[in-house]
Amino acid sequence: MYRKIRDLREDKDMTQKQLAEIINISQSNLSKYERGELDIPSDILIRLADFHNVSVDYLLGRVDEK
Repeated sequence: MYRKIRDLREDKDMTQKQLAEIINISQSNLSKYERGELDIPSDILIRLADFHNVSVDYLLGRVDEK
């Protein structure tokens, strides 16, 4: 899951800071989420899924289809 979150951000050529500002979290927390150092709260997962136009199930690795 953590790699998918980073890969989706990088596919859009965005920095952590840019994405963090858009989804209203700190850059340091986003960095920790991407490295798997911090569990991602459900509300943040939903924001990430909405921003990337994918399902939460895709982010969680439950389905392969975005």
